[in-house]
Amino acid sequence: MGLPTVGAVSDNRKGNLILAGLLALFVWPQARIESASVGRGIHFRVGVDSSLGSNPISGRLLIFMTTNTSRVETIQSDWTKLRAVWCCAVEVKNIGAGKRIDVDGDILAFPEAFSKAPVGNYQVMALLDTDHSYAYSGMGPGDLHSAVIRVNKLNPAGARSVDLTLTHRVPPEAHLQDTDSVKLITYRSDLLSAFWGRPIVMRAGVVLPPSYASETVRRYPAVYVVHGFGGNHSEAWHDRRRRFDKMADGTSPEMIYVYLDATCPMGHHVFADSVNTGPWGSALTKEFIPHIERTYRMDAEPQGRLLTGHSSGGWSTLWLQVNYPDFFGGTWSTSPDPVDFRNWTGPDLTKTPSENFYWKRDGSARFLIRFGGKDTITAQDFARWERVFGDYGGQLASFDAVFSPRGDGGRPMTMFDRDTGAIDPLVQKAWERFDISKLLKRNWPSLAPKLKGKIHVTVGTLDNIHLEESVYLLRDTMREVGSDAVFTFLEGRDHFDLYGNKLDWGIAWEMYQVARPQAKIPDLSAP
Repeated sequence: MGLPTVGAVSDNRKGNLILAGLLALFVWPQARIESASVGRGIHFRVGVDSSLGSNPISGRLLIFMTTNTSRVETIQSDWTKLRAVWCCAVEVKNIGAGKRIDVDGDILAFPEAFSKAPVGNYQVMALLDTDHSYAYSGMGPGDLHSAVIRVNKLNPAGARSVDLTLTHRVPPEAHLQDTDSVKLITYRSDLLSAFWGRPIVMRAGVVLPPSYASETVRRYPAVYVVHGFGGNHSEAWHDRRRRFDKMADGTSPEMIYVYLDATCPMGHHVFADSVNTGPWGSALTKEFIPHIERTYRMDAEPQGRLLTGHSSGGWSTLWLQVNYPDFFGGTWSTSPDPVDFRNWTGPDLTKTPSENFYWKRDGSARFLIRFGGKDTITAQDFARWERVFGDYGGQLASFDAVFSPRGDGGRPMTMFDRDTGAIDPLVQKAWERFDISKLLKRNWPSLAPKLKGKIHVTVGTLDNIHLEESVYLLRDTMREVGSDAVFTFLEGRDHFDLYGNKLDWGIAWEMYQVARPQAKIPDLSAP
């Protein structure tokens, strides 16, 4: 799955957002603890400081609790160490200065009800997620949070109440400023606006090559980059200096890099047309890319439209290439989300009767995440953890949003029950159309000539989400139908260190040779 990056992967720099610029908390407050009702475990009474204004505020109120002894300014839940932070949540409406909201630590919590936490010394913080984006990108602009308080010798099973006050507002992000080498481009999509009944704007960051300003008639191939889960188009600004310098010194060929934005309120829309998130693939190919090509001097032809992306971006770019084979000239997809549903991070979604997302047939737990080749996080733990932050916007919820039918209440149906792990056979069947391997095999007679030389997939053999297992199945399918698709399995590499071997620049030169067949590719094996 396209989980947030924790390493130096070039196209996803989300990690766990701990925003710089917050004022240091010079005083480490002690908790105010009061008796609660008899028979209840720990509760939290959360208020809003008057300095944040008098207007009522709504959102998802989160409580974080950790035994970490290092002094911290904020506490955030980290999916790489899932059980290190206890978290619970409640939806609140119209909370304002002078009011306090009671949060029961046992109602919706992870890793367990708070009353089951061991006695110990804790640090505690409250966070109000005002725009329900925490599940996608963590703490962000406009969110409110309390100071981190210390509670010594806390017995969470006891009838106690801890007072927390929201005193800090996360400042706005810095405006994405245009420079000579990077530009923001936006476009109001008629297709998406009609679907949603309100204006929908598509966004991208465009990194221009060094010669663009001086060679005023020259045209360039365009590389469309799709970020992983948790990212957005702002990665163009993070990546621009590296891209620009490598093009300037000849390490990388001169091309225009377009960093697309794949975010939506339901998470990562992966540029697939969906009954829930809208026609993002159609809008990209019919509206946005033609607009970008009218704005910048691009080749504006298939061999000059090249795709690359990592993780959820890897799935997105492979999906776009397969579904719009005449529009794009090739994809270089890395560590893609499951591309063959015979192994969808564990369960086989082609089986009847349906399997269970949490449990194997022998009753053992399915592990979703591993580090160093060792399984560490179960599918059940990850799903229960994500549910605390809301029922949309998270990684698993994003798949439901894109792949699932719309339910009776207008929300996407869930592929599996979050309590039991039972997979819904109706939803499983609906997901079938997003099985890239099955799509390719079924339509290969017509797709074969259109995809010749266009599919390149790279993944590590120790991918943290076991994504190589699905890629192996896709490779076998492509061999079976006689495809020339190139599959590269980097031994010992995982989801986050895949690009540590000049992979990025090798991909760039392969792309350039598609757009400029006579180009000479340098020897990248030299130090």
